[in-house]
Amino acid sequence: MDTLHARADWERVGDKWFRKTEQYTAVFGQDLDLDGFIVTGAPYAGALALWRDDTKLQAHKTGQSTKPAIDIYSLAGKKLRTISWDSGAIKGLGWSEDESLLVVAADGNVRCYDMQGDFSHFSLGNGSDNYGVESCRFYDNGMVALLGNNTLVTVSSYSEPRPKVLASVPAGEIHSWAIVAPNHTLSRSVEVLLSIGATVYVVDATDCEDRFLDVGPFSHISVSPDGRFVNLYGKNGKAHVISSDFQERLFEHNSNSNTPPKYVEWCGSDAIIAWEDEVHVIGPGDESSSYIYDSTRVHVMSEHDGARLITNDFCEFLERVPDDTLQAFGAASESSPASILLDAVRQLELQSPKADDYIQLIRPNLTEAVDTCVNAAGREFDPQWQKRLLKAASFGKSVLDIYNSDEFVDMCETLRVLNAVRSYEIGMPLSFQQYHRLTPERLIQRLIQRHEYLLALKIAGYLKLPTDRIYVSWASTKVRVGAQDDDTICRLVVERLSGKPGISFEEIARAAYHEGRSRLATELLNHEPRGGRQVPLLLDMEEDELALDKAIESGDTDLILFVLAKLKKKLPLASFFRVINVRPTATALVESAALLEGDNTLLKDMYYQDDRRIDGANVFIRESLRQPDARTASDKLALAAKLLSESKDNAAEVYVLKETTQLLRAQEALDRDLTDSFSGLSVNETIFKLIRLGYHGKAKKIQSDFKVPEKVVWWIRLRALVAKREWGEIEDIAKAKKSPIGWAPFFNLTLQAGNPRLAAVFIPKCTGLEPGETITMYEKCGMRVKAAEEAVKLKAAAAYERLLEAAGRDTTEGREIERVGGTVFKK
Repeated sequence: MDTLHARADWERVGDKWFRKTEQYTAVFGQDLDLDGFIVTGAPYAGALALWRDDTKLQAHKTGQSTKPAIDIYSLAGKKLRTISWDSGAIKGLGWSEDESLLVVAADGNVRCYDMQGDFSHFSLGNGSDNYGVESCRFYDNGMVALLGNNTLVTVSSYSEPRPKVLASVPAGEIHSWAIVAPNHTLSRSVEVLLSIGATVYVVDATDCEDRFLDVGPFSHISVSPDGRFVNLYGKNGKAHVISSDFQERLFEHNSNSNTPPKYVEWCGSDAIIAWEDEVHVIGPGDESSSYIYDSTRVHVMSEHDGARLITNDFCEFLERVPDDTLQAFGAASESSPASILLDAVRQLELQSPKADDYIQLIRPNLTEAVDTCVNAAGREFDPQWQKRLLKAASFGKSVLDIYNSDEFVDMCETLRVLNAVRSYEIGMPLSFQQYHRLTPERLIQRLIQRHEYLLALKIAGYLKLPTDRIYVSWASTKVRVGAQDDDTICRLVVERLSGKPGISFEEIARAAYHEGRSRLATELLNHEPRGGRQVPLLLDMEEDELALDKAIESGDTDLILFVLAKLKKKLPLASFFRVINVRPTATALVESAALLEGDNTLLKDMYYQDDRRIDGANVFIRESLRQPDARTASDKLALAAKLLSESKDNAAEVYVLKETTQLLRAQEALDRDLTDSFSGLSVNETIFKLIRLGYHGKAKKIQSDFKVPEKVVWWIRLRALVAKREWGEIEDIAKAKKSPIGWAPFFNLTLQAGNPRLAAVFIPKCTGLEPGETITMYEKCGMRVKAAEEAVKLKAAAAYERLLEAAGRDTTEGREIERVGGTVFKK
């Protein structure tokens, strides 16, 4: 095995080398003829979708189903799934980047299938049902559809489809069209290239611009995967390769063929033209390389780093030979360090001393040679050449004093993964570049979708990636298609997943529920540790009370309130109360939420159902306090009293409520008859206001109706008269012999109101005073002479002297005090 053998099937186009690697043979066999099918492939070595071409006559085969269906195959020819189709003619068949199949019907309805055959759907709208869909183009996560009226409709996301119409297209026949994906345009929105007449128009969301070409019309327009170049294939057989901004014409190629090609595609950034049995890689001028396929039709699919060639008999990958491979196999230079290192290994195997000579020859460039061999190994599909290149790299780095082996180790890991998924059983012949663009995580997701769980687990473990999604998907599939009884499946799933981090039993239970296995779903949910994940599914399953119990167990107040809100909306009120009444936590939360929101109707219904009469009465009382008028407030209190009256234990409360109701009605009458408002006042305050306003008779009636004690009324009357400054009426009261409240209050309030003269009238009537208190009282009224008389009477010498000193001996008041004292206090 030498380097000449490795590059024996390479072809040169100008200064570029191309190679075609056979990846699988006997792909479809003789029972399926690809000539009769429309074939489209998912990116990154994804699945193939086959749809019978209605424009071709089909030979009927015995035992073959005549029902329309889309068949999904791996690139190795392994049938993955059949999707029945009953929605009319298909106008678009394409793949998204995550290997979802998009099927567009003539009426504008679009279905998005995953690898399990499940689908979501949406409509293109915008008149697609009236004008019909003519054709479609697809990119990573979106698509563009051309309608029968030359309208272009775009969808930028399959997960959240919002079809939008692009700018209007000029009148005329559209000979061909293509799209530039949003990630390759300056506007970051999709652009459409239309061949109309002799020119090309570029259409986006707002504009339609003429590029002013004169070499059309074009039967094919093809944009390179990286969005940099466009191949315009004219109906005259000439291909014009230009930059995608139409600023630079790279070259023109004449195919010298009057037969229009079947495919105008790309091998990375190199143009490909393919007929039924012939594939041309074209370069500047008339330079090209041809691949002839005898008596078989070839299907071409572009990749970012090459092109996939599919026939009935084999699957091949055409690519420009990578630079590292050119260096390693001596195509770039026979004396390149990498090729010499490869030869050194061969000499080492032959135990020839030349091996050391070769190493010494390239020693200054040995690190470069090792890196080149490592990178070249990653670009090989043949394990034998991988091993040989890695062996050369290993030999080279063993000679070096210092070498970082991280890239070597990473490449070994990568090749181990790539070789595993390239096997016939898996049928995903990823190149090194495709693998890194796809990412290991998305590769594992593709394996999960194909139910290749064991390999997915091995790769995830090998690359130290999370495995929870793999286990959950396996378990979800198990509960959907497992033939065992519910208990057996539950036990198997729980045993297999026990102790695995990040496992969502809720997702598995949901899969069981959607499959109609509600009991299994409930059992699986018991193993979900997160209440927030259990509850929504239990609600969907109509397991309302269990959902509420799980929410309460979780201790999450928000989750409990969420369940309660759902139940309240769903259940009749009586049923709702029956559910919560046996659950104190739920009852307390409903009650507190209703109090916070002021939902008195709910509170009254709840208290009535639970026979909580006092709480129910409190709701009516709170409502009465917020009423703007006395009549409504009294009605609310009457309802509260009625609610409490059915129990003897609440007699005191009922009496108070009835009295309050009576007061409110009395105040309503006063409000009606008088000019002032009495609403909201207590009994005492009502009497006070009536006396102050002069309505003594009405005050007397309130006193009588509410049995207000005489002492209380005297107090109220005194305060009201003082507040009114009715001194005459107070003087009349002073003539009475007896006061139920005594005369001290009259003295104090009158004095405080600023009438000491009248206050002094009540001093002689006060009884039960402390010795000498009358002296102080007269003094407070400003009557020092009268106070001195009291001091003399009581023989209070100290008080007398204090009064005399306060008045001053040389004043008239002082001399009067000395006169009153006479000889009693004479020194």
